Amino acid sequence: MRHGVKINHLGRTKEHRQALLSNLACQLIQHKRIITTLAKARALRQFVEPLLTKAKSDTMHNRRLVFSYLHHKEATKELFDVVAEKIAHRPGGYTRIIKLGTRPGDAAEQALIELVDFNEWYNKPQASQKTTTTKRTRRGGRKKSSAAQSAEPAASPAGEGNENTKQQATAQA
Repeated sequence: MRHGVKINHLGRTKEHRQALLSNLACQLIQHKRIITTLAKARALRQFVEPLLTKAKSDTMHNRRLVFSYLHHKEATKELFDVVAEKIAHRPGGYTRIIKLGTRPGDAAEQALIELVDFNEWYNKPQASQKTTTTKRTRRGGRKKSSAAQSAEPAASPAGEGNENTKQQATAQA
């Protein structure tokens, strides 16, 4: 029985599972998205997200820790140089899993796992929006209070202004 066991063993020994996840993580970092089975994608998410968090602070210690998991020099360099710049502002949730259906050969559930900040389709509307637009709220457009409105016409000259000032001028005369 597997009471309280949270890790998915994926039908492999520990060494085989670590090698599989390391290779999948290297491919994900280099290609930014990969297609694999749903179970492997979920296991990969748990494996790679702490590595992405470590990559946000570029120190020699973190580089060595990440390299001890990946065993791939180019993937480690790509992670710290390219990927870390894009995910620096994100507090977590660096990967997205999208279910693709079943594989025809063995009916295994396929999934696409990708790095969220490298998807052009989802990020295109955000990049094209203008930042000069202001957020509209319901409070922002309130009218002036009645005391401020009554003080305003008295300050304006008699020849200019709205109907209230003309009526006040005729009432005084």
